[in-house]
Amino acid sequence: MLQKNNYFTGVVFCLLATLSWGSMFPIMTHALQKIDPFTFTAMRYSIAGVVFVAFLYFKEGLPSFKIDGDKFLLWLFGSAGFAGFGFFVFLGQKLAGPEGALSASMMMATMPLLGLLVNWVLKGVRPPNFSFVFIGLSFLGVILVITKGTPLLIFTSTQNYVANIFMILGALCWVIYTIGATYFSKWSPIKYTTMSILFGLPTIFSITTGLIVTHIITLPSTNTLISISPELIYMALIAGFVGVLCWNQGNRIITPLNGVLFMDVVPITAFIISTMEGVVPVGGQILGIMFTVTALILNNLYQRHKMIKIQQASIAVPKSTP
Repeated sequence: MLQKNNYFTGVVFCLLATLSWGSMFPIMTHALQKIDPFTFTAMRYSIAGVVFVAFLYFKEGLPSFKIDGDKFLLWLFGSAGFAGFGFFVFLGQKLAGPEGALSASMMMATMPLLGLLVNWVLKGVRPPNFSFVFIGLSFLGVILVITKGTPLLIFTSTQNYVANIFMILGALCWVIYTIGATYFSKWSPIKYTTMSILFGLPTIFSITTGLIVTHIITLPSTNTLISISPELIYMALIAGFVGVLCWNQGNRIITPLNGVLFMDVVPITAFIISTMEGVVPVGGQILGIMFTVTALILNNLYQRHKMIKIQQASIAVPKSTP
């Protein structure tokens, strides 16, 4: 009974995390009408960074801030995860307008399958043949969403596709950041998150400052900051801090193999909230999310079947006598 209750707790943690992430894209639709994604990202991760530093100190003490790993890689992964993700995804969402929340959330659901490709590039681990089918099905779902159910528009119209390229790049940046944690396997998830934010912030500040100095973006006014303060608090503390903590804790309990399925909650949540706000998806877009959700589930089932066969094979091999 205790094990079942613990597993249920892990499910609740993963669900809370993905619900917070699915909600953040409709919430950002309002913020991006008033502020650029660069300044917003700098403020968001500054707040989240302070909270993570305090939490790491409370949980693991001052010695946990010692850097016993490659500082360049930490900067690279931190820049990809926080500057790359924050800038690309929300710039793409801003360019795409009110429907950008739907497209951005779909990109998040493809991350587990994108991870197979990135892992292939970074570590030489080729995905199984069946996984390529699921990857293709997932991206067919994305295409149906961004083209409103008419895939041929990709070849005849370029409207908003630059925005979607930015969002795909942002999703890739987060996948690279996530895989980057394996290079710091001796660290706790909290330490990796905290230190990577601290190393990523200089990149965020440098790019944002450069854009302000060159007048590409302007500093927001006090009235603007006040008006977007609810969105900023949500993004920094709920989606940024609480969401990450729940995700880490949930996956620790139910394992990443089970936790990854909850990424399907992100686009479903975004679709429901967007519909309530008047951005109603068409039939082709609903079919697209079904394709992407199905691809993630089928790939997960395939990975489980493959793992069971490996375990059975290891049991069947007779142990040598000493």
